Amino acid sequence: MIRIISALLLSFSTTCALAQDAKPLQLAGSAPNRHIVVQGDTLWGISGKFLKEPYRWPELWRMNQEQVKNPHRIYPGQILVLDRSGADPQLRIETVKVSPQIHAEPLSLAIPSIPQSDIEPFLSKPMVLDEDGLKDAPKIVATQEDHVYLGPGGRIYVSGLKGPAKLWQIFRPTKPVIDPETKETIGHEAFYLGTATLVAEGEPATLTIASAIQEIGVNDRLVPATRAEIISYAPHVPTKKLQGEVAAIYGGVNETGRHSIVTLNRGSRDGVEAGHVLAIYRNGGERLYRDGNETSNIKLPPERYGLIFVFRVFERISYALVMNVTRPVVVGDIVRTP
Repeated sequence: MIRIISALLLSFSTTCALAQDAKPLQLAGSAPNRHIVVQGDTLWGISGKFLKEPYRWPELWRMNQEQVKNPHRIYPGQILVLDRSGADPQLRIETVKVSPQIHAEPLSLAIPSIPQSDIEPFLSKPMVLDEDGLKDAPKIVATQEDHVYLGPGGRIYVSGLKGPAKLWQIFRPTKPVIDPETKETIGHEAFYLGTATLVAEGEPATLTIASAIQEIGVNDRLVPATRAEIISYAPHVPTKKLQGEVAAIYGGVNETGRHSIVTLNRGSRDGVEAGHVLAIYRNGGERLYRDGNETSNIKLPPERYGLIFVFRVFERISYALVMNVTRPVVVGDIVRTP
């Protein structure tokens, strides 16, 4: 019983500490009184119109924890109204009377939390696999006119292609993801290259490259493309203090910027979930300080320079979209609860 009470007190203390850290909501300087939702809007984009800190969207809506995970669907044509009459601002959907013959928007048109086009390949198929996760997948065995690499419009020939799918996603075989803190392998990541459409069945089958973010060649693997689900989590901060690092930048580059994808060395076992917004910091490093004949090393504090949005979570790894940053993101940068 004492242990149970102690655990409850600890949980209560943590909740209170986080609540005390919360500052009053700050509206954006040009926050409108109302906003008409249009196709192409995202929850994050609309949040930025109303708030200086877009990740505090659930507070503006007065959402509870369950509503954060299953927020109100917002559709093009709806009108969002900002109520400034209370002690804290509140956002609501304006109630409009419609005639019986007008039907609600289809569910597929509900706006996503973040730009869907930037993350769609990462939603429809797992990106963190076993070391041999793509070993048995269909593979490219030849290219049009024996080119080393091809782009959109190029013809490829694929061995082992089976099933009714007409559209396929193309991946490069997996590479290990190394934790920058522990230096251990925390997963194997498949690199997404693009899509291809089936032209003719056979062994090998003939396909045409429909899209590509990098050149495609022999030994790259294919998996059937599936429809990606809209990320319905509202942008929100973790309820506990989290801290990790950027383990990799998707594409193997040294640095990246806004609307790029980064891999974090924290996952579901650490309490990370889809929809989490984390602040990103650059380690301050050390500086040599001289005072006469004496010198000392001064350790500078980390400097916050932006926000990232977690959209896909595995046990030890998660993927995040870089949102607002004032400098390039590099491997080893710190991420933590804002």
